[in-house]
Amino acid sequence: MMMDGRERFHRTMAYGQPDRVPFFEEGIRGDVLEAWRGQGMPENAAVGDLFPFDLREEIMPDMETRPYLENWPDSKSDLAELRRRLDPNDPGRLPGGWAESARAKRERGSIMMMRVHRGIFQAMGVADWKRFAELMHLFYDDPGLVHEIMEIQGEFAVGMVDRVLGEVEIDAAIFSETIAGNDGPLISPAMYEEFALHHYAPVVEAVRGHGVKTIIIRTYANTRVLLPCIMKYDFDCLWAVETNPEAMDYRSIRQEFGHELRLIGGIDAGILRQDEAAVAREIREIVPQLLQEGGYIPLADGRIRSGVTFEQYVAYRRILNEVVEKQGLGH
Repeated sequence: MMMDGRERFHRTMAYGQPDRVPFFEEGIRGDVLEAWRGQGMPENAAVGDLFPFDLREEIMPDMETRPYLENWPDSKSDLAELRRRLDPNDPGRLPGGWAESARAKRERGSIMMMRVHRGIFQAMGVADWKRFAELMHLFYDDPGLVHEIMEIQGEFAVGMVDRVLGEVEIDAAIFSETIAGNDGPLISPAMYEEFALHHYAPVVEAVRGHGVKTIIIRTYANTRVLLPCIMKYDFDCLWAVETNPEAMDYRSIRQEFGHELRLIGGIDAGILRQDEAAVAREIREIVPQLLQEGGYIPLADGRIRSGVTFEQYVAYRRILNEVVEKQGLGH
């Protein structure tokens, strides 16, 4: 029986029996598509016309301070102003007609997700190295202020969750965590648990309270040492992006955490720039085992950027489709 994307997603995340796993579009830059049209991609075709993709939408509320806060609080006396600028009921945080649009897309079988938190660095106003350095000092000089800002951000996120999920039903919630480089995270696991995860817990609870079964943490680069503490806070799906492939090897992660942790991604996007044999080797070494175990959506671990030709992308999708089709339903 042919399923829509929503049913495929839910069955996959529940270790069930979908007709196939979902295919997500990686996010293909406009300059890449422009180059591809000079490399043989049909002029009037969209990527979704050429390859099977499941419709997926992310509800992305405006999570910035409104009006934008140029200087972040450096004392508790500034916190009232921060709270005022993080009003979840501000009508400008969502585009006009968003709920009707979301419901219509859902009725068409689209997988609906919501970004519910931007991660500790963005929640603390890190947009440049100056603010990063300030935050590093705050962790040690005034940890109480960090906790209070993160608490305010958590209250704001809960408010946005209640507002959005009071109007539409979603299939997954996403926490985004830009906290690491290729060598590892920029703060220790103990600090991450104390200053970040502790304040994510009420948001996770709010999401669960609305009946959402899949809570994704979408990390960037090498966050491997953070995974044990993340797993203590009711996250059940990892979507690792722009990774250090060796550190974030999904086969090793699955071996460590088992079926408690679903997985999205796992295919090194950098390999797409190599020849077809290298792409085939990457996919066939990683994807079949994870498909067999279930709870896995195969996907390149980042946006498709310049340097990947149309021919290379076609080869990648052909090989991935063949592996998924060969795997069949059983696991």
